[in-house]
Amino acid sequence: MYPIIFMDATVLKIRIDRVVKNVAAYIMLGITAEGNKEIAEVQRCIVHQIRSSLKFVSWKDRKAIAKDLKVVYTANTEEQALENLNEFHDIWGSKYPHIKQSWLNHWNELATFFKYPEAIKKLIYTTNPIESLNSTIKRKTKSKGSFPTIDSAFKVLYLSIQEVQNKWKNSKVRNWSEIYPQLCIFFSEIMEKYTK
Repeated sequence: MYPIIFMDATVLKIRIDRVVKNVAAYIMLGITAEGNKEIAEVQRCIVHQIRSSLKFVSWKDRKAIAKDLKVVYTANTEEQALENLNEFHDIWGSKYPHIKQSWLNHWNELATFFKYPEAIKKLIYTTNPIESLNSTIKRKTKSKGSFPTIDSAFKVLYLSIQEVQNKWKNSKVRNWSEIYPQLCIFFSEIMEKYTK
């Protein structure tokens, strides 16, 4: 049972039919009820939303926009976050109207974490754990250039994941003793099945 699951993809270059193609390898990271990280078999990442927001922003405005967006995702409540998004739009909307629209288009997946207490919120609004895993995988696959087959790419992925999981054996998620009881409250029916 995984109370929390992170999902992301990393792109590998693989030779398919004598042509090197970019192929997405999807990776899922689960956190067990005991607080251990494991590769699992799905909140949209705030960091990715910010990157997407900044994609068509001039370089001179990027720092200011990133700072002004921070009050949206660090708000205490969803209502405050929406109010902050409107204030952001009042400042930047005439120059970058697409940013608010993008946040609103994805709001249901971006705002999930607002209903949880601070400890859970901090854990799930960013994909740092999966980003760390992807970083390890990229380090292992970068020197390969392209893979001759899909099987060879997945063998390297498998070995990279095994190496990371061995490092995780004795490490728990920070503040798990605070997070776990809160999960038991929010998901009492589900958690009861696994905690008896």
